[in-house]
Amino acid sequence: MKKQKNILFVMCDQLRQDYLSCYGHETLKTPNIDALANMGVTFDNAFIQSPLCGPSRASFYTGRYMFSHGSNWNNFPLRVDEKTIGDYLSNFNVRTALVGKTHMLVDPKEIQRLKIFSDAELGIHLRECGFEPYTRDDGLHPDPIVDPDLEYNKYLSSKGYNDSHNPWNYAANAIEVEGKISSGWLMRHCSKPARVADEHSETAYMTDKAIEFINDAGKNSWCLHLSYIKPHWPYIVSSPYHDMYSKEDIKPVVRSSAELTDAHPVHKGFMDVSYSKVFSDDKVRDTVIPAYMGLIKQVDDHFGRLMRFLSENEYLENTLIVFTSDHGDYLGDHWLGEKDLYHNPSIKIPLIIYDPCREADGTRGSRNASLVESIDLLPTFIRFHSQESMPYRLEGTSLLDTLRTGKELSRKGAITELDYSCREEARRALEIEPEQCRGFVYTTKCWKYVMLEGYDAVLFNLIDDPDELINVVDDPNNRDIVQECREGIFEWLRKRRTRNQSEEEIKSLPRDFEKRAGIMIGVW
Repeated sequence: MKKQKNILFVMCDQLRQDYLSCYGHETLKTPNIDALANMGVTFDNAFIQSPLCGPSRASFYTGRYMFSHGSNWNNFPLRVDEKTIGDYLSNFNVRTALVGKTHMLVDPKEIQRLKIFSDAELGIHLRECGFEPYTRDDGLHPDPIVDPDLEYNKYLSSKGYNDSHNPWNYAANAIEVEGKISSGWLMRHCSKPARVADEHSETAYMTDKAIEFINDAGKNSWCLHLSYIKPHWPYIVSSPYHDMYSKEDIKPVVRSSAELTDAHPVHKGFMDVSYSKVFSDDKVRDTVIPAYMGLIKQVDDHFGRLMRFLSENEYLENTLIVFTSDHGDYLGDHWLGEKDLYHNPSIKIPLIIYDPCREADGTRGSRNASLVESIDLLPTFIRFHSQESMPYRLEGTSLLDTLRTGKELSRKGAITELDYSCREEARRALEIEPEQCRGFVYTTKCWKYVMLEGYDAVLFNLIDDPDELINVVDDPNNRDIVQECREGIFEWLRKRRTRNQSEEEIKSLPRDFEKRAGIMIGVW
């Protein structure tokens, strides 16, 4: 392998695992993502640490659980003392850049207290979560919050979409019928094509910027986080993707009448929120999901364009490539919309990794059943560059040995944390305070246990009930399982990386420091 080592870290927003053909979708064909799977390893049991954009990404970027980094919701700032991908990879002279979304905010109070100027190098580094913002675009720009200097809007204007002040809202995420423009936010319009051509879509634009960055980086090692905005809502897509799929292509909805009549109180609270009621309507699903599928197909096509560029320019010889998602989308499963809760459509993600090293030749095209967490990626990136001891604060496990040997990780259970304190509609319906809006999900190969503050727990038998429709927590035959899962969560809580010094540093402290310093304790 060439001395220069690169990392391409591709993340989609709100992409379900089961809506890729390499994960079993029968009619939505994603040949370019499938080709990456044939080159690398496909992980079947990869879980996020939070089912929401901001905290999930904070875990990806810090290699730490939400409990540890504290950025529990969108627009909750990440503490200034949290190191991220860019901080760790800078030790190896890697240029770490962003194209697309991070959803990260820096803590303004701490920036002010520390007298760090936002436009200084350190200020930019902290504000952008350690990434060089080659093209940052968090993907949501309705009129009340649109940045007047938004790069994508300037790009659209240069391409002729200049009939409004905000072409993101009125072209990329809008439709036009008989000369009348209507909003793509309204899901009844999802079957119509967006007003932008495919080559000017957000997905195409981000792919163009990724190729531009790689050309710009030259012979220097780089890590590019290409963070696609789609298939996250608004569910609107350019022609020809808008009508590639129909309701016949939609996976059968996963829900039961028993969930309506005997739902867990928290599940019931979320079933009653407005977006869940909308997505429980089959007419809505039949209209929205084909557009969602079109957005995924569009991502696959442009990802293929990027892969061809990498191949033609010999980057595949030295570039670690990751394809994943920050969380899923219920799409009406379990009578729910959005993400938020603990079922697999929300917390189980696609994860495909291509390791260019020869040591990985024996695992190419394989599938791995290890319980993987999103926090495992940052340790993998570090191990790709160095065999030095792993930084103490990281709470994930490197996947590099698994990529090269095929052996499964020894993790007993994957942890996902819930914090729905800012879901005002659900919280008010439940009549609880923000501090109670917490939960911990412990997923093993056979079981999923959900501990919800102030409520009874939930237990699913994933072997007999893979669709997670029957709560068996009260079955007396499962008492030992419940105890094992509770202990798994308790052990996880006890082992958070809260010390400022690692075990190795503690062991290396001078044993006779007090004696040499003249400090006498307990001497008669």
